[in-house]
Amino acid sequence: MALAPELIAKRFVLDQHLRSLGRTLVAYSGGTDSAFLTWASHQALGSNMLAVIADSPSLARFQRDDAVAFARENNIPIEVIRTDELDRPEYVRNDSSRCFHCKDELFTVMEGFSSARGFQTIAYGVNLDDKSDFRPGQVAASKHRVAAPLLEVGLSKEEIRVLAREAGLRIWDKPASACLSSRIEYGQPVTTEALRAIEQGEDYLRRLGFRQFRVRHHGQIVRIEIAREEMHRVLTSEMAAEFTRVFKTLGFKFVTLDLEGFRSGSMNALLTPDQIAVPNSRKSA
Repeated sequence: MALAPELIAKRFVLDQHLRSLGRTLVAYSGGTDSAFLTWASHQALGSNMLAVIADSPSLARFQRDDAVAFARENNIPIEVIRTDELDRPEYVRNDSSRCFHCKDELFTVMEGFSSARGFQTIAYGVNLDDKSDFRPGQVAASKHRVAAPLLEVGLSKEEIRVLAREAGLRIWDKPASACLSSRIEYGQPVTTEALRAIEQGEDYLRRLGFRQFRVRHHGQIVRIEIAREEMHRVLTSEMAAEFTRVFKTLGFKFVTLDLEGFRSGSMNALLTPDQIAVPNSRKSA
């Protein structure tokens, strides 16, 4: 299918914009947006770019390994760095500003890396649709003056997927996947034990062949979200018994299935308007 003229124009502008950034570090998580930005940056800048994966307990091993594999498949230079957001008490307490502190840690580490290696720009893969969602990490990006090339040329999530598919990139329809900490109910502390239980639970669902899902951690309760189109596979007594066995083994006392199905950012439904406004107040700080 031919690309729409306006999308062709956006792709051209993106390429020109990336070339103007000079030597660039790309914050790379392996999701569709960051992977497409990483690939496009390599197309525009060649050896004058480097993809950087931030490794910590909040990044699932499956996601890290797949991100590294994609970069190597496309001959994109990549380096794994360590971030220590779990050493930050304000991150561990897991209030509505957790994502701010995560990205603040990431971009602080990347700034040191950039200075040591002589890079001029740090970029990340936020898109036009992200502006309408609750994303405290964008405040941290503004604080650190991180470039947002996909947003700056007005690319939506769907347009990025179309461009990635047109380029033959296997990640074009990759399911969205935020960090493991985003699965923990606000107010419950982020611990390595909780992250491990979530990761093992999601690995289990992946092995069963589910494609879009989340394991939501509510203390002693696990709330499992499965995409509605896949829900029929779960609604059997045999699968219920298997889910109960596996998730109780992971330390949960109660195992629940969310009948609304998978939806990105469902933990944000627990926040009050005042809590949602807190990170944004940092813009004027």
